[in-house]
Amino acid sequence: MASEPPASDASVATARSRRAPLLSLRGVTKVYGQGEARVHALRGIDLDIDVGEFVSIQGTSGSGKSTAMNILGLLDTPTAGEYRMEGEPVNALSPDVLAALRNARIGFVFQGFNLLRRTSAAANVELPLVYASVGRRERARRAFAALAAVGLAGRERATPGELSGGQQQRVAIARALVNNPEVILADEPTGNLDSKTSAEIMELLVGLSRDLGITIVMVTHDASVAAYARRHVFFHDGAIRSDTGEARP
Repeated sequence: MASEPPASDASVATARSRRAPLLSLRGVTKVYGQGEARVHALRGIDLDIDVGEFVSIQGTSGSGKSTAMNILGLLDTPTAGEYRMEGEPVNALSPDVLAALRNARIGFVFQGFNLLRRTSAAANVELPLVYASVGRRERARRAFAALAAVGLAGRERATPGELSGGQQQRVAIARALVNNPEVILADEPTGNLDSKTSAEIMELLVGLSRDLGITIVMVTHDASVAAYARRHVFFHDGAIRSDTGEARP
């Protein structure tokens, strides 16, 4: 039997363009409070993020960027509109299913590191695996590998108090990586770091996106940090003011 001819570049590009985005918000609105106290944090936003993108989300306080990140991270739900992951709607999933989905597919990096202070770096990194009921030996193996990936081999037993701020953020990134997530959501990942350490952390995130194909969505106020991203989305008054990404067909 004759083999099929190879797909043309045009057909491959068309197939990719038709693939559902990894993360997709459609007409998403978020309202807090009632009556005169109602606050529209998001006003019908549309946002698609594809596999492997490195996206910065910027805007002033109250612009809606943090609310959008919380929805993308399955930490909050829209008041109206739809959120899909790879084409599958997630709005109506139960809290338990959302928690399992979040733990399996999304890693989080926070400005304040959010590490257990009296617990070793390795044990901090293992936490998502504990929630996923991974066995002890496998947890340790994966935690040590994740710490090595962020340049902390040999520091597995150190507690946060024995580590610098940059090293603590590396532990937090290792924790985000340990479950092999498709997406890392980083909220002001360099906010507590000096400029030199900030640059090191951003180079690390760029490398993870480039080498592992991990999608990274980052909220930041710092233009020099945002410059590491390849796409820039600007929020203003609950709406997307501008987006340097190309529109999907």
